[in-house]
Amino acid sequence: MTSGADFYDDEQVFANYMQRRQRTDSPNDTIEKPIFMEMFGSYPGKSVLDLGCGDGGFGAELLAGGCTSYTGVEASARMAALAQEQLAPLGGILHHDSIEHWMYPENAFDLVASRLALHHTDNIVRTFARVYDALKPGGWFAFSVEHPVLTSSHQSATASGRRYEWTVDDYFITGARNVAWMGSEVIKFHRTVEDYFSALQHAGFTVEQLRESRPRREMFTDPELYERRTRIPLFLLLAARKPA
Repeated sequence: MTSGADFYDDEQVFANYMQRRQRTDSPNDTIEKPIFMEMFGSYPGKSVLDLGCGDGGFGAELLAGGCTSYTGVEASARMAALAQEQLAPLGGILHHDSIEHWMYPENAFDLVASRLALHHTDNIVRTFARVYDALKPGGWFAFSVEHPVLTSSHQSATASGRRYEWTVDDYFITGARNVAWMGSEVIKFHRTVEDYFSALQHAGFTVEQLRESRPRREMFTDPELYERRTRIPLFLLLAARKPA
């Protein structure tokens, strides 16, 4: 089975991924990002840590928008190289390391973000505890992951073409699943909604928002695709605060 970092370092997978991100009405742009930005809140004048920062595009956007400092952590060598190119001219800091193994500083950040990376992370309880320690008192943590409906529908993911049915199975059997994706296979860790919520509470966070990525018609140019996106939730998003 292939880890998330190794998966994106495969040349063909990387090319497929970058092409998919550029497509019209990408679910990342039409659904995940608008909701995430609402939950993330105001970032000008604040220090930001981004876990699984990908190609650094989000970090460049935050720096251009006025955050005082930005630190990205990315395990994929190909993604980290792109992120370094984007972030370095803007003063951003990039660490080529995994979310699990990076050495988190204590009380260092106002905001921690993670967009569609934590479902590649094994020990979410330990990760959330490290995020808690890295935040300043009163700090804010917002993240998105693939919705558990998706990470528990492996059988549907193996079919070719557009899916119009999703078979959810073994929902309460959590852990690593080898998933067919973008012409290859990758490890994704299936967890329930309750697992994410409980892990935040266990770390000491106060959970303040939970969203299931309900699509909005005005974000789509293709009405048929919008209707298809209303059938199941693609993403789960949560936001939590470290007590002051």
